[in-house]
Amino acid sequence: MTTRLVADAVLPCDGSGVVHRPGALDFGPDGRITRVGPVSEPAGNESTPDGGEWTVHRVGGLLMPGLINAHSHGPMTLLRGQGEGLPLDRWLHEVIWPREARVGPDDVYWGMTLAAAELLRFGVTTSVEMYFHDDLLAEAVDAAGSRCLLAPGIVVAPGWDRFGSWADRIEWTLRLRDRYADHPRIEVGFGPHSAYVLPDEALVAIGEAARAAGAPLTVHLAETEHEGDEVSARHGGATVAQVLADLGVFDVDRVLAAHGVWLTQKDVALLADHGVAVAHCPSSNAKLASGTAAVPALRRAGVPVGLGTDGPASNNDLDLWEEMRLAALFARMQERDPTVLPAAEVLDLATGGGAAALGRPDLGVLAPGRWADIVRLDLADPGFVPVLSDDDLAAHAVWSVSRSAVRDVWVGGRQVVRDGECRTIDVAEACRRVQAAAARLAQ
Repeated sequence: MTTRLVADAVLPCDGSGVVHRPGALDFGPDGRITRVGPVSEPAGNESTPDGGEWTVHRVGGLLMPGLINAHSHGPMTLLRGQGEGLPLDRWLHEVIWPREARVGPDDVYWGMTLAAAELLRFGVTTSVEMYFHDDLLAEAVDAAGSRCLLAPGIVVAPGWDRFGSWADRIEWTLRLRDRYADHPRIEVGFGPHSAYVLPDEALVAIGEAARAAGAPLTVHLAETEHEGDEVSARHGGATVAQVLADLGVFDVDRVLAAHGVWLTQKDVALLADHGVAVAHCPSSNAKLASGTAAVPALRRAGVPVGLGTDGPASNNDLDLWEEMRLAALFARMQERDPTVLPAAEVLDLATGGGAAALGRPDLGVLAPGRWADIVRLDLADPGFVPVLSDDDLAAHAVWSVSRSAVRDVWVGGRQVVRDGECRTIDVAEACRRVQAAAARLAQ
């Protein structure tokens, strides 16, 4: 059965600037969009062009693509708020890694379940997740009905030896990739944490494995000013970006570098030449005083840029609307130019631009052939008043409407949030489980 959603406005986020007021969106039983445009018949349940049937829902509000969180560690809801006020290196070594060494599979399942509830209620339909106990993480995503690029973390750090060597993690990633090869919402790639926690031989092997498998790869890069000093020293002063390129990591078809705060101009050109994308995480970078990525310079160089929250232990939420506003504010401060990153471009960072950063042309835009990942915003929200032109809808969505305006969410045509409530997750149970686990991990 083909479903039609009829709304007061449809914002495709396809780069054209077109807004359909009123508008309609059709998707088929396979969860793919078949039409986006002005309202037209059918007004009832007559046959579709292929002889099927219609179901028409007059939902009102504003329809737009589901948001894409290009960098997250969702199960870290377990550690939300822990280690406040510490710089990144102390935060990891003194608080996070010791507690993560005690995190079990059940903890990851419930931590990701709670994260999925938060993401979906905020209109985030896709996230890029790097963590461990990855099979349980995937099960939580599957049960929630959300979409995920899962990149099992490959780390040489305290507590990670219980997962075997870095070579074992490569094999594990390949097995998990085979398991989810035909899954419509879960894609598995490689997650080497960073150059500063992995030996060169591991980075070479991971790059080779990702290329051979045709798998995406995501890696932390240039998050803090001095994190790569030892790596650079071992390589004659080369930047970490250059080291990763020399080791073949950037030769993988789809590479997503998280953060990219401390990139040189040559690094930016290097990323552009290799087609490497950047996941910009303004809240986390600001909270840890790491700095902020030069998003306008990256975009001018042709580097695809998406938005990420980072983990809920360093942000401390999964609100991509906040990331949109901060991305625009920080960019304008950097450039001293109030015209930088207008609202439509900011929305693109969280939708179509995020899809491009992931190398996923099937996501991020309301257009035929793409997945029906859809968010409905309530135009009765005071932040949407007044609307005097189509451009106001995008501007208000970025600057004045809070995440509470998200009322309904569909992933692949399946409604997972209705009137602000998750339909697929027992949120109270997830909260109870995460609270108990966090108390145990803190002991």
